[in-house]
Amino acid sequence: MLFSAAFAGCLLASLVQAQSSASAYVEPSVPTGTPIPGDYTGALRPQIHYSPPRGFMNDPNGMFLDADGIYHLYYQYNPTDIVAGNQHWGHATSRDLYTWENQPIAIYPGAEGEGIFSGSSVIDVNNTSGFFPNQTNGVVAFYTLNTAEEETQEIAYSKDGGYTFTKYANNPVISINSTQFRDPKVIWYPSTQQWVMVIAYAQEFTIGFYTSPNLTTWSHASNFSHYGLLGLQYECPNLVQIPMLSNISIENPLDQSNIASTDMFMLQISINPGAPLGGSIAQYFPGTFNGTHFTPVDQAARIADFGKDNYAGQFFYGIPATSPQISIAWASNWQYSQVVPTGQLENFRSAMSLPRYNVLANTTRGDYTLVSLPYDLSPLYSSTSSIANSSTLANSSLLYDYSSTVPSGAITFNMNITAIPLVNVTGTANFTFMSSVTGESIRGGFYLGGDTPFFINRGYIRGFDNPFFTDKFSTNNLVNPDTQTFRLQVVIDRSILEVFLENGLRSATTTFFPEGMLDALVISTRDLNPGVQVSAEVFGLNSAWTSLENSNGTVAGNATMASQRVRRSTLGHIHP
Repeated sequence: MLFSAAFAGCLLASLVQAQSSASAYVEPSVPTGTPIPGDYTGALRPQIHYSPPRGFMNDPNGMFLDADGIYHLYYQYNPTDIVAGNQHWGHATSRDLYTWENQPIAIYPGAEGEGIFSGSSVIDVNNTSGFFPNQTNGVVAFYTLNTAEEETQEIAYSKDGGYTFTKYANNPVISINSTQFRDPKVIWYPSTQQWVMVIAYAQEFTIGFYTSPNLTTWSHASNFSHYGLLGLQYECPNLVQIPMLSNISIENPLDQSNIASTDMFMLQISINPGAPLGGSIAQYFPGTFNGTHFTPVDQAARIADFGKDNYAGQFFYGIPATSPQISIAWASNWQYSQVVPTGQLENFRSAMSLPRYNVLANTTRGDYTLVSLPYDLSPLYSSTSSIANSSTLANSSLLYDYSSTVPSGAITFNMNITAIPLVNVTGTANFTFMSSVTGESIRGGFYLGGDTPFFINRGYIRGFDNPFFTDKFSTNNLVNPDTQTFRLQVVIDRSILEVFLENGLRSATTTFFPEGMLDALVISTRDLNPGVQVSAEVFGLNSAWTSLENSNGTVAGNATMASQRVRRSTLGHIHP
């Protein structure tokens, strides 16, 4: 992670003061040992996307799935302001990836001028590190320690499953005397019985590969340099073993019987600034990995998300290689993340993307395409059946007012178009979410003919104006000639829109900030060829926060667990 120079000075103030070998955290406004409470009732506050209780959040960090089925999400966090700086690791946990419990801050800076930058976590089941005798759930976190002089790689270990951490006495574990060396992502490579780290030499446009038998001693193995879009720097690399599908065209492509192979790897690299639309973006490279060297299948730069608000995505450690890999990304862009109106209006900035399933697939004109679909939303459905639907939507419209039926303001809909002719195709399919109070709207649509473009337009939203807040996005999505269909899934959540085209072959994440809550949906098609059929289903989504609110509407976090597990003197401090 890296934020603009204008805000870099925030890192140099109000952090902590070192006191011998056991640091004492002295900033009184940052609680230790207890979760930070948050108000999740605001009109712009997402209800099914994770957002911090207050303050500023950016990159997801350290994500893993533990043996008890609990997903751990750590994140870059400034608990004292609504801009970047004063970087900690925030922490939340979930069993369903939507209902999150805020935990106490996991890792703190240890001295004035330090920042705990992005990184990852692993579960050291076999105690290769020696930190965890007689246990199999020890967690080791890797992070970049940022100071004005250098970026070094440090580790901290947790004996209670990832809730509290002790910094390793012999940190740093990697130091190369560079101020642009960050964001370690670590995985276990079974064939060599070694740990593997990918890390960014940010302004050299290089991803370094390191190996280790024990998580504390690291050896450089290879470099991956100057591939794809360069921008002005590489950041937040991810290496993940990822399944390959047999057939993307079937109705349920993620079915386990449709997995063709599991020997492919994918290297994801984020760039910032310098994305084609401006600011930050993520790209990916499918390929093979032998334990030390990554070889891409080709030289192509593949973009993971065609919107402007999906960056620094990370994959959960602990997902079996035979299953779709699960990721979460930061739903913002460094060009405007520190000035969006949620800060002054609701005292928080930024949310995460939906959790996504990820696989690779060969498509009509693209091999090794990343397929991303939202993690199962059905547990959030407000009713067992759709709240609106139509099976005869060809050259027609469906209007649904959800102002009184979906208090969360979060809904999802699926649209299927079938029997599309192979030649002389005409017609459009569009959707509009609008506010009945202010008339604002966010729109999207698909042109079935020509080069089959799909667009999103957030330009009719009036709550935020910024020269870098690009208001229109588009991609192209070929109609599948084998099935002659087009499929669309859309999720809206107060101030975030995510779209998934053709079983997840294309996806986009878009934030928007209306003056009035959006409360009505129109789905329409027109000028379709005779015989084309269109159906749509709309589902309301329950808030994931409401059940956690107290009588004052505040989400207090997991205070019971915090009091049992955390002592002020051990939070993120250095111990031998």
